[in-house]
Order: sequence, then C-alpha cells, then structure tokens
Amino acid sequence: MSNRVLDNIVAIADDIRAQADEAESIGRLPDEMAKGMKHAGVIRMLARKKYDGFESHPREFAETVMKTASIYGSAGWVAGIVGVHPWQLAMADPRVQEEVLGTDSDTWQASPYMPGGIALPVDGGYIMSGRWQFSSGTDHCDWIFLGAMVGDKEGKPLMPPQSLHVILPRADYEIVPDSWDVVGLRGTGSKDIIVKEKFIPDYRVMDGNGVIDGTVAKNYGVTETLYKMPWSTMFPLGITSATIGIAEGVLAAGIAYQRERIGATGTAIKDDPYTLYSLGEAAAEIDAARQQLLGNVDRIWDLVDAGKEVDFAQRAEGRRNQTRAAWRAVRAADEIFDRSGGNALRMDNPLQRFWRDAHAGLHHAIHVTNTVYHAAALSSLGPDPQGPLRVMI
Repeated sequence: MSNRVLDNIVAIADDIRAQADEAESIGRLPDEMAKGMKHAGVIRMLARKKYDGFESHPREFAETVMKTASIYGSAGWVAGIVGVHPWQLAMADPRVQEEVLGTDSDTWQASPYMPGGIALPVDGGYIMSGRWQFSSGTDHCDWIFLGAMVGDKEGKPLMPPQSLHVILPRADYEIVPDSWDVVGLRGTGSKDIIVKEKFIPDYRVMDGNGVIDGTVAKNYGVTETLYKMPWSTMFPLGITSATIGIAEGVLAAGIAYQRERIGATGTAIKDDPYTLYSLGEAAAEIDAARQQLLGNVDRIWDLVDAGKEVDFAQRAEGRRNQTRAAWRAVRAADEIFDRSGGNALRMDNPLQRFWRDAHAGLHHAIHVTNTVYHAAALSSLGPDPQGPLRVMI
C-alpha cells in the first residue's frame, strides 16, 4: 500500500532543507515549513477518520517520521512528537475531541506529559498550576497535553500518587520565550510552558496511569486496532523514529561528503579500506535499528489485531527493543562522523547538525535504558516488576 503522506514529504524535501538554517536561527520551525508539513498530512496520520485523519498503520507513521527527520532533524522530531497526540486524543472524551478538531482537522496539539503541575480537585474539574519543559513544536500548536499530579490545598501531591493527562486550549497556558537555547534539535522550539490557576473541566482530563496501561482505551470502547495499541509502543514510536531518521541523515550526509574527499594521508576515501569498512558497518547498524523498530511495532500490532492482550512482559520487551534501536543508530552515526575529518565540524556542513541532533534525541526520557532493560530482563525471568520499573511501560 502506498504511503501518500511519505510521498508528500519527499515532494517538499527541498523546501524543508532550504528552511533549515532559518529554523536553527529562530529556534523553531518556520511558519512556511510547518504549513508544508500540515499540507503533507503528517500530523493527521494517527488521527481518527471522523476528523479527516488517515488512521494509518503505525509502521507507515514511523517510516514517514524517519524520512522527515532524515531531511531535517527538527522537522522529523516535531512530526514524531506532535503526530502522536491525535492518537491519544482519539481516546479522550468526545467533547474535547470536538473542541480540538471539530472545526479544523489540522489543529496541532503539543505536550509534555511529565507531571510538572499540581491539579486541585474542585466541583466539575480541577484548578491547575505548574511549569513544564520541552514542549516540542509548541509555537504551532493550539492545544496541549500536560502531565500533572492530583494535589491537596497546600499544593502537594496526594499519596499514593495520582497522575493526570490534562488537555488545555492555547488561551490557558503561556509559552515562555527564549526558553529553548540548546546544542541540538534547535529547530524544534521545545519551549517551557506555564499554567497559572486555570480551571480544567473533568471532560478534558485523562487518567495518566490508565492511558499507559490501556484502561482508558478499554473504558472508552474503541474498536480500531490503532487505538488499542499500547501507549508504551505508540508514544515512543515517533521519538525513536525521528532519532533513527536523523541517524539516516548522518549516513546520507556522510556519504555525500566522503564521495570526493581526500583523507589526511592523501588517499581518496574511495580507496581507503578502513574508512569504507566503518561506513559499511555503520550503514548496516542504522538499517538494523530501523528494522528493529519497525519489526517491533508490527509484532505488537499483530497481537492487538488478533484480539490478544499485550501483557507487561511484552510491553517491556517492546520498550527494550525501541530504546536499543535508538542507541545503536546513534552510536553508528558516531562512527560516520568520527571518520569525516576536521571539515565535518564546520557549521556550513550539514553533517555536524545531523550529528548534534542525533545526540539530542537520545536525551529524551523515553530513551533512558536502565529501568527499561531491568524490567524487560526481570520479566523474562518470571517476576512482575513493580514501582519505578513500570514507569513508561
């Protein structure tokens, strides 16, 4: 089946590349780049058909994000993160779905989900305040998902913790200017968000733990395989796809740069067996990372599509494979960059930007390996991991 959105992205690749320097300078996607991505439909891939979404297979979404990121890392990153939000919105109260997408199916939604706010229960909803970091693509979004903890009147989280995913319109939060000055993924505009004592009606609030363990989807009664997919498969998918796509960008830029390059010893790279070996090995590793991620999402999809339960051990195994795919791709990208000589460091060489962006991608919390590997290994031995080992799985 043809992926028409991927074809649309390929068609505007030159436009995206041409605006990359501007994005790096202003610290967000230029308006024209965001407009082109909207027209391409990348953010509608996981949205419901009811709102002119495509309900695409997650593999197609991942492939499209990878391609976008291989053209310009920050564009792919925004596509991967913002593109997942319509998937979660499909499990929210119909009233908020209508508010967000009812009049404009191209309305983008930002995040983050980290619990940077405290929500105090009141009649009909919550009063919430807080500050959040890393809201990628937020300048182009009119709604946002924010993570919060249910709190008491003193502003302290209740115990045991109760996490929420809260949906707010643009009028209810502040984007902090100049809060995104970083070494990589500069064009993502991942700025800070502030909310000050805003009322959130109940229907705009989702149970955070229920989103992650699938309870929300079950209670909502979704029937489509896409919306029964585990959060631990879908949310990381866009982020890791972008990271692998950026590594593919390193590979493409590295090959283009090395094609006519003469090494420090006066030998053409085409005649240097050591560099060629490293390029070949790195290319294989990046492709292996790509196939590992896509194979993982296919495996989970097939389980869900067959009506089978995806248990914690399977979710943990999926997260293990997803995080490993990101790390192996970036480590392979290092091999390419490290063998590209001093001129690879120059700011007019796109290779250095892809390399910086790849490393920035690994810094997302979804790519932290320690508890994920621990949980996957422990599950394989029989015990059911608890506490921190269940976070984001």
